Amino acid sequence: MQARAGVPAEYEAAGVVTDSDQKPTQLGNAAPLPVSPEEAVLERVANPHADTDYCARFTCPEFTALCPVTGQPDFAHLVLDYAPGDWLLESKSLKFYLSSFRNHGAFHEDCTVAIGKRIVAEIEPRWLRIGGYWYPRGGIPIDVFWETGTAPEGLWVPDQGVTPYRGRG
Repeated sequence: MQARAGVPAEYEAAGVVTDSDQKPTQLGNAAPLPVSPEEAVLERVANPHADTDYCARFTCPEFTALCPVTGQPDFAHLVLDYAPGDWLLESKSLKFYLSSFRNHGAFHEDCTVAIGKRIVAEIEPRWLRIGGYWYPRGGIPIDVFWETGTAPEGLWVPDQGVTPYRGRG
C-alpha cells in the first residue's frame, strides 16, 4: 500500500490517520503536559471499523482536579464508554487532557460533564457516557453521570464496575 504524503506507511496500514491526514502529534513523540484543559489537544484517528457498532472504554482510576473554592485536591474514578463513529479517541492525548485537570479548579459536576462534552465535540461518537465516581470530601461522595442519549440498539454496554461508596459500615 502506498502511503499518503506525510503519513508513515505503518500509520496508513494501521488506519492511524487523522482527519488532517497527519499522524497524531503526541503519539510516539515527547510532548509536554498541558497546563490546563483549555490548552490540551485531544486527537482522533480513523476508525477502521466505522461500519460496526461496538463499545470502547477508557478508565481513569486516579483522576484529580482542584476544588475551585478551597484549592484542595479532589479525586475521582472516571469511566468513559463510547460507540465510535468515524473516529477513535487517541489515548495518549486523552491521558494528557485528563492530566491537565490536576491544577484546574472546578466542581465535580463541571469536570465530569465538561470532559464528556469535549470528547463528543472532538470525535462525534454514535453514543458516549461518562461516570465520575468522586471520592468523599466533607463526608459526602458525589457521583456524576452524563450521556449523549440512548446507546445504539443492540450495543453491549457493560456495567461500569465501580462499587458505590459505602464508607466503613
